[in-house]
Amino acid sequence: MAADADPEQMETAMTRSMHLLTATILAVIAAVPARCDDTRWRAVAEALGKAGAETPDGVFRVGLPRTDLKVMLDGVELKPALALGSWLAFRSQGDQAMVMGDLVLTAGEVSPVMKKLAGEGIEITALHNHLLRAAPQTYYMHVRGYGDPVTLATALHDGLLLSKTPLTAPSGAAPPPIELDTALIDRTLGAKGKVNGGVYQVSLKRAGTVSDADMAVPDAMGSAEAINFQPTGGGKAAIAGDFVLTANEVNPVLRILHDNGIEVTALHNHMLNDEPRLFFMHFWANDNVIKLASGLKAALDRMALAKQ
Repeated sequence: MAADADPEQMETAMTRSMHLLTATILAVIAAVPARCDDTRWRAVAEALGKAGAETPDGVFRVGLPRTDLKVMLDGVELKPALALGSWLAFRSQGDQAMVMGDLVLTAGEVSPVMKKLAGEGIEITALHNHLLRAAPQTYYMHVRGYGDPVTLATALHDGLLLSKTPLTAPSGAAPPPIELDTALIDRTLGAKGKVNGGVYQVSLKRAGTVSDADMAVPDAMGSAEAINFQPTGGGKAAIAGDFVLTANEVNPVLRILHDNGIEVTALHNHMLNDEPRLFFMHFWANDNVIKLASGLKAALDRMALAKQ
């Protein structure tokens, strides 16, 4: 039987077998970096002193909410997840990593933290407010670094020690269900949010790719439109967040927010070498949820967003 086999058919079968074997080997190789990244992120978490989680797009993100602060704004005590959430996000670049983040600091913490981070090679890319009339006033320091991920995490840990940022998870019972019509918010905004620390958070992706210094900046590293709702009773909510905008979107969005009773509280950069050039517009209001969601949707319609 073998002597009568068609040589061409035998060659085809052997080729298919080789392709199958190659595909299997490549699949095994592709799985190795994920395990290595798991090990790498564990080391980063240990150096930073705070656990995090890896997102589907490969970003290791660590939340650092300022649960130690009691901040009041227009009679509303702000939950950390509304507007007081420091964070750091790491992304592998070969055997190195890029880190970006936003640190929530009090006035007395800004200079010591900035001096320490700058001395350790961490870039300061922005320093500004996000809110008006808040007491105590908080400031937001955006940072960027590139290099060995554990070295970056160690430098950031040492800088954070000069603030009162908690590096341990708060203990206590789970928060009660959020008193908001989240289904209405989802329908109005065209995106599904999530509950985090008593706040309903909605994130929307911009169309296209955002980069900084020729390195991609995924949503988890701060390139997404972010909207947060904190219930304040009687069908009302406080909203805060930031819109990521190109230059031609800034003023149309600003006018729409003002027309809908939503206060623009800051307009600035978060990055230094971003492409396209982006501007971050922060906002605040405390009003009827339906009214606010409709106003936010009108603003979103003026932005180039990815299909949800």
